[in-house]
Amino acid sequence: MDAVDTIVEKLRAQCVARGSSGIQGLARFFRRLDRDRSRSLDAEEFRRGLAELGLLLGEAEAQAVCQRWDRDGSGMLDLEEFLRALRPPMSQAREAVIAAAFAKLDRSGDGVVTVEDLRGVYSGRAHPKVRSGEWTEDEALRCFLDGFDSSDKDGQVTLAEFQDYYSGLSTSVDTDQEFVAIVTSAWRL
Repeated sequence: MDAVDTIVEKLRAQCVARGSSGIQGLARFFRRLDRDRSRSLDAEEFRRGLAELGLLLGEAEAQAVCQRWDRDGSGMLDLEEFLRALRPPMSQAREAVIAAAFAKLDRSGDGVVTVEDLRGVYSGRAHPKVRSGEWTEDEALRCFLDGFDSSDKDGQVTLAEFQDYYSGLSTSVDTDQEFVAIVTSAWRL
């Protein structure tokens, strides 16, 4: 384990100690710090932001973390990649139930969930905005789908994006048994 991995483990432990709001709260906080909506922070912004939350890193540590998740050589930390790395790994049981839920949604079997796939599994007719005439049923399904989509909101959700969504939720559920029960019930597996 190198120095950056040690730093990430330290931050992960501090976040997990904060309970269900730990990593998710950190994600919301970072997005507020990202004033230009670039989905990135420089080392000083990153360090100051963590300090505001009581998570302390030195300048060299913050710089090392930024370098690890600097996608384009700009010296900026890619927030989505960093937050993904910060989440604890999921067990096989959790990954399996997530894959089963995704497979239920992916009616076409092409590895991507679209509004067309959802139309075969769920109805958006009961959504309040559909009932009021403000949205079509497809717009309601698209809004639902966007909740699982990455930040680019392209109307298609891959298994990786679906897993990423549930990875964030997974950190707030203590046991595999409880997590599996939640996902099984939610998707009627």
